[in-house]
This record gives sequence, structure tokens and C-alpha cells, in this order.
Amino acid sequence: MILTKAQYDEIAQCLVSVPPTRQSLRKLKQRFPSQSQATLLSIFSQEYQKHIKRTHAKHHTSEAIESYYQRYLNGVRKNGAAPVLLELANEVDYAPSLMARIILERFLQKHEEAPPSKSVINSMLRDPSQIPDGVLANQVYQCIVNDCCYGPLVDCIKHAIGHEHEVLLRDLLLEKNLSFLDEDQLRARGYDKTPDFILQVPVAVEGHIIHWIESKASFGDECSHHAYLHDQFWSYWNSLHRCDRNQFIRVHMFEDYL
Repeated sequence: MILTKAQYDEIAQCLVSVPPTRQSLRKLKQRFPSQSQATLLSIFSQEYQKHIKRTHAKHHTSEAIESYYQRYLNGVRKNGAAPVLLELANEVDYAPSLMARIILERFLQKHEEAPPSKSVINSMLRDPSQIPDGVLANQVYQCIVNDCCYGPLVDCIKHAIGHEHEVLLRDLLLEKNLSFLDEDQLRARGYDKTPDFILQVPVAVEGHIIHWIESKASFGDECSHHAYLHDQFWSYWNSLHRCDRNQFIRVHMFEDYL
């Protein structure tokens, strides 16, 4: 199903006023029942990530970090079993996993002799049982499992979905008897930046000659198209020297809009 630009704008506008929770996603599905859950989730995630990027700086001032940390300490003193950190993140409109990172870093700075490394922080977020404070470990865990847009759990799901759809795309190319080279084969030939598949014999799709295909497990909004063009697609073109700049396909897990 193809989503029109007007339909996409209506969904995006609706997301401006809702928090990034599973309850909000269910309400979104009720509002737009004709759209698939996967499409709405992807749009939901992308719009929220744009919001987080716009507001990221204000949550990382020294004043904000200290305020959040003191509020966390006061909250767990009153009731360590309550979802203090999760509620704080929702209150200040910040991703729970990112709030957990802020508080964890501040905690470790206070209790460790040396500043915590990024690898140590990431490891503790992936496995909160490594955090040397049981209450904070539980608070971080609650943030991770309740965050549907950020965090190690979301990253793992995205990676799995991306791999799954590369496999599905490969199977489809084989089913159509199309000859192709994948990323591993291209790297073995010395290419440093490669799309997912290069068609050894180009095909015509809706009047365009297609030489290669890049699969993305995300919704193809205008912003992401521009970003991928800048970050990846032009480098493919420069590296491969095989096709006109208009002659590629970006395949999405979800529907693109017109």
C-alpha cells in the first residue's frame, strides 16, 4: 500500500501531541485503522527521533543533569520500587533509555574513581545486572523495556528486522532469476561502500533502469531519503561508477509515500 503525502502529514501531525508510549501507538492505530501497525510504528519512531534530536541539548546541560539526578535520588528514597526514572523521562518528554543513560553516567561519575567509558555504559545498558546498585539497575531495566524508540532492545529489534528483510529481498531476487552480487561479494572485490545488492543484469522498473538495490527497514519519508542520499547513496554511485544517479532502488520494509 502506498501512503500519500497528505496521509503521511496527517499521521505526523497527530504524533506531535502524543508521548512515545505503546499506549499512544495503540491510539494511533485506532485513529488510522487502514494503516498497518508496522507502518505506524516506523513513522512514530522516526517522528519521535526528530523531536529528540531537536531537544537533545537542553537535557544535557550540567544544570539539567544535576536536576534529573537529584529528582531520581529523591524519588527512589521515597519508593525504590516505583518507576521513578521512567516517570521522570515521560514528564520531561525525553526517551526513557536516554534518560537512563544520563542517570547511570552521573551515578558512575560519583561512585567510580575514573569517568566511565562509553563501552562500560553501553554494556550496563545492555545488561543492567552489571550496574553496581540494585535499585538503579531495576530503574534502568524499566526504562529499557518500556522505550519503543531508543535503547539496546530497540537496536536489537531493528537489526533483526533489517537482516530479515535483506534475506527476503535475496529470496525474491532468486525467485525472479535475477543475477546479483551481495555486499560480501562486493567487498571481496575491493569495494569499500556497497549497496545490499548489485544487479549484474539491470532491470526496468516503471520506466527506470535499475542497477542496484539498498534495503532499509524503515519508513521512507522525505527527510530520511535526503539523509540516505547524502550519507550513503552518492558514495555508492561514486564508488561503483556503474549507473546514472537516478538509477537505483531504495527498498523499505514499510510503504513509501508519494
